Amino acid sequence: MFEWSETDEMIRDAVRGFIDKEVRPHLDALDSGEMEPYPVIRKLFSEFGIDVMTGEIVGKMLAKQRKREEALAAGEPLPGKDGKKSSGDSIMGGQESMMAVLIAELSGVCMGLVTAMGVSIGLGATTIMSRGTLAQKERWLEDIVTMKKVAAWAITEPDSGSDAFGGMKTYVKRDGEDYILNGQKTFITNGPFADVMVVYAKLDEGDGADKRDRKVLTFVLDKGMEGLTQGKPFKKMGLHASPTGELFFDNVRLSKDRLLGETEEHKGGDGRESARSSFTAERIGVAFMALGIINECHRLCVDYAKNRKLWGQEIGRFQLVQLKLAKMEVARINVQNMVFSALERGRAGKQPSLAEASAMKLYCSEAATDVAMDAVQLFGGNGYMTEYRVEQLARDAKSLMIYAGSNEIQVTHVAKGLLTQ
Repeated sequence: MFEWSETDEMIRDAVRGFIDKEVRPHLDALDSGEMEPYPVIRKLFSEFGIDVMTGEIVGKMLAKQRKREEALAAGEPLPGKDGKKSSGDSIMGGQESMMAVLIAELSGVCMGLVTAMGVSIGLGATTIMSRGTLAQKERWLEDIVTMKKVAAWAITEPDSGSDAFGGMKTYVKRDGEDYILNGQKTFITNGPFADVMVVYAKLDEGDGADKRDRKVLTFVLDKGMEGLTQGKPFKKMGLHASPTGELFFDNVRLSKDRLLGETEEHKGGDGRESARSSFTAERIGVAFMALGIINECHRLCVDYAKNRKLWGQEIGRFQLVQLKLAKMEVARINVQNMVFSALERGRAGKQPSLAEASAMKLYCSEAATDVAMDAVQLFGGNGYMTEYRVEQLARDAKSLMIYAGSNEIQVTHVAKGLLTQ
């Protein structure tokens, strides 16, 4: 893949039309927090049929799984079991290219919308999809993928950001067939308003084992559970359209049907494994978001360089301005090629490794931040004003260097991947 297909471009144009009509007029309200992102996302899903599409995909996947489980229970041959994974075996059902276009276009105007949507579906629903039992998937998945309900994915804590597992203090203790959850999570996207929360906690077996090495379990909580408190949205530098907050757990009783997989001995390993898989997808998603930031800054700056005049000529005639535009173009080409590579590998069933995803995240987030800051500089005093929007793009872009794991930790993952080859 070296360019967007005609279908991709048609989708892009339609998304741009939606953005011009439903997002740009509300940017101030979204950026101030006066307007929540979820009604806009639901309208997007409705207008483009994404809610119907994802609902049908999930319905078919669950029906297939139900048939297989019924056949297994009856001792019959498993239907359709050929060992191959089809494009329909994911929530997006092979429509990843469409989602890449949608994410990039939205990110260039209001990245907070993408973050709110991406965490709910890309992390919340995907974790339930990969680790949940059939009953758990039927209980939560459809409402999340159609955006009827909003999900949060809670792993980060006040003392365990990059050291997510080792420093984790939130814990569960067994109480008969149930578990009792205590602790706190922070910087949780959608946390203040989430209907469903995927929560990671360590199992305290009271055996004196090293706390860093204790098993990590994954639970699904619902809004309003006794002992669960969802904090108010934080005030942040950027991503204002994406509510971020804390979750507090005070002796929250969890029945076994809330433990993903309904067993502590999950076939895919403990909660660390599902989180690492989510990290990979999340970091690839950062490349899509970075492309949107770069594309919008590129567009705004080229237009400004053609029309802004100083000393009787367009500023695009000045070499230092040309240098900024040229560097933006190089960044655009590089990041877009990384996005195309990720899409092609996904179609071939060869997902990037965690180290490769970290490399993509590291480069793309830095490129987007550099481009956005250069855009502010190119606009001069106007760039510092909210009216011209490049200041918002710069604030949002900076979050990509922290979001999905700080760039410092990406360096570690890339290096480990190289050194263990």
